[in-house]
Parts: sequence; structure tokens; C-alpha cells
Amino acid sequence: MLKSSIKTDVNTTELVLSIDAAAFEAAVEKEYQRQKKNIQIKGFRKGKVSRKLAERTFGEGAFYEGAINSLLGPELDAAVSESKLELVDRPSVEVLSVDKENGVEIKAVCVTKPVIEISDYKGIKAAKVVREITDEDVEKQVDIIRKRNARIVSVDDRPAQMGDEVIIDFEGFFGDEAFEGGKGEDHPLVLGSGQFIPGFEEQIAGKNVGDSFDVVVTFPENYHMSDYAGKEAVFKTVLKSISYEELPEIDDELIKDATEFDTVDEYKADIRAKLEDSAVKQAESAFENAVLETIIGKVDSPIPNCMFEQRINELVASFERQLQQQNMSLKMYCQYTGMDEASIRETYRERAESEVKLRLALEKIAELENIEITDEELDNSLGELAAANNMSVENVRRFIYIEDYKNDMKVQKAVELVKESAVVDDSANEAEAVEEVPAETVAEESAE
Repeated sequence: MLKSSIKTDVNTTELVLSIDAAAFEAAVEKEYQRQKKNIQIKGFRKGKVSRKLAERTFGEGAFYEGAINSLLGPELDAAVSESKLELVDRPSVEVLSVDKENGVEIKAVCVTKPVIEISDYKGIKAAKVVREITDEDVEKQVDIIRKRNARIVSVDDRPAQMGDEVIIDFEGFFGDEAFEGGKGEDHPLVLGSGQFIPGFEEQIAGKNVGDSFDVVVTFPENYHMSDYAGKEAVFKTVLKSISYEELPEIDDELIKDATEFDTVDEYKADIRAKLEDSAVKQAESAFENAVLETIIGKVDSPIPNCMFEQRINELVASFERQLQQQNMSLKMYCQYTGMDEASIRETYRERAESEVKLRLALEKIAELENIEITDEELDNSLGELAAANNMSVENVRRFIYIEDYKNDMKVQKAVELVKESAVVDDSANEAEAVEEVPAETVAEESAE
């Protein structure tokens, strides 16, 4: 039973539980019976040792730990419920006293969900700037079609130059000793792509097909393989072939062959329309993100660090699953990048803190706005989830916690409420537009 509940810090409550002697004795006897079949003492058959003899041999408290553990879960759950606490981490438990006459007294230090204070979450102002689509933007997209239909032209009458694709054999040496991972045969390389160590590709430019030569480079100080970092290496290299992409002219014939359109003008008009639509969506997304960032900035209540660590755990686990889909482990990724798990966790800390704060803020907004989820809304959402995963609604219900799912729906409603009430800040839009003007203005002034 709950003996006391004392708030010892902002998000920490200390519970003291007592278990009476009778309940404790019953739990000890039950634990003895559970372990009895495995108890063996010289002179007695296995499983035939009395409790009194076992306690005399192994100590009076031989079955205390198991007994306390069997009682702790239900007792702690009841105490947390009675104290109306919402925990965000596993309690830290300490046995204060234990004996047959007086039972057990236990202290549980509980980290509780923080109480968030938030106001002025409606009518948040943020900029919404739709980027103007230029002819250059359109031409960049048109170039994609040209590259897809490019002709590869082999070169044997001039040296290699930046932008060419070459085929090379190479082997790397530190002094007279070849090093691991430094050898390749028939390796394709686009000069200027940055695929190799800085300075490598530039030294191939100017060489002809059939040339054998040394490429001398120094590994960067921050190279992911620390044994190589900062070392000078010589790559014995053979240039086997040179080629380049010959891009076709954009005309109606190419557009007919490569797209669903009949003319260049039709194709460009479609590209421009799609880019403009994308620009509107990007501006809307940036506006929404700015609004939510403002919400995050309004959260200044103390938040238990364990909540941030738990979110980091989830993000790292998600990243690890992505690596596994690429047949790579987290350990292997660390070896390639020179990072360790601690540094990977740190890369997620800022994101985790923002996401935890935003979630808490939105939950508070849902509470303040009395946001609820109707049975019809829940059924519709579960139906969509079931259809998306090719499952029945009944199976979906078995695999998820409905209350958690409803809370997620409330949070999403809170997001929509905040976004719908947000206001476009025209003064910020004008300021951003002005910032983009000077480049054109300077060009015009220079032409005068």
C-alpha cells in the first residue's frame, strides 16, 4: 500500500510503499515453491529440500528478492495510480527495510511528465514567400532530358579534361608498401565529380589513353580511416579510356521521342507549371514549419532529460533499420565514417529536443482546446490505416494501443488548429523579397 507521496523536484515524486508481513510471507512461500524443484543440498534429493533447511543453508533472505519482485509491479502500479502520476521513465526502486515481522518498505523515485504552460498559440505570424520560377530553372529541368538522351563519344585524339569520364587502373602505396583498399581495375571516374581524394582527378586531366603515371595526393586530416589521415600516397595509375557525353539539341523531335508532349514549348510550359506548383507547396511547408518552430520556442518548462534520451533512442533505432535495408550495420557505418555511437546520438539531440517539446506543447493545446476524437473519426482513421497496410480493422486494433492512437489524432488536430489560425506576415515577406532584389539591381546599375 502507498505510505507516502512527496514531490521532491519539478518532475520528480518519491513514493514510499509498505507491504505487510502477511502478504510478504505469502510471496516468500510462493517464491520458495517456484524455486523448490531446482534446490539441491548434499544428502537430499533435488527438489526435496524444505524451506526451513534452504533458508538455514542459503540465508533467511534466500527467497526475498524474488518475493519482492513479484509484489513490486502490482503494488507500484497501484501507488502510481493512487498518486495520479503520469510516468515518463521506469522508476528507480530501493528497498528501505525488509523482515518477516514488519514486512517490506520500498522507496520508488518517479520521473513524471512535465506540466507545460503555453499561450498565444493562435494567430502566430510567419513569412510565406513563394519562390519565383526563372527560365534558368526550367532549362535545368530540360537538361535532364538531354542527359538521358546523351550520346557517349569515345576520345583518342586528345588528352583527358575535366568533365570527361575515364576508365582507370590504379594502386595506392605508402612509400613502397601497397595499402588495403587502394587498388582498382577498370574503374569508371568522371573527372570533377569529387569521387576520389582531393587532387586526384585533376592530375588525370592532361593525360592520354595508354599513359601510365603517378598520382600523388595527401589524405585529408579528417579522413574516415584514421590510419590514412594526413598521409601522402602515390597511386600508380593507367588511363585506359576517355569518353564524354554529347548532349542532343532540344527540338520538337526529341521531345516527341522522350516525353508525352509534341513540342518544346508544351514541354517547357508543363515544367514551369510543375515547378510553380512545387514552389507553392515548399512555401506552405516552410510557413508551417516556421509556425511550429514558434510553438517550440514557447516551451520553457523544465523537461526531464530521459524524454530526450528516449526520443534519441527511437531516432537511432530508425536510422539503424535504414542501414539494415542497405545491408549495413551501425557498427560498419561507424567504421566507414569514423564516428562512434555516442557521436551519432549527438547528431540527433537537437532534433529530439525539438520534437519532444513540440509534442508536449501540442498535447497541452489539445487539452486547452478540449479536443476530442469521436468514435466515427477513430473508425475512419483505423479504416484508412488498415487499407494502407492491407489488414483488417480488427487486426489493426489488436496491434496498436487505441488510447495512444487517439492521442496522436488529438495532436494532429492541434497541429491543424495552430496552422489554420496562423497569419502570413506580409512585412516579413516584403523584407525577404527586398533581400533578393539587390543582385538584379546591381547588374542593372553596372549596365548603365
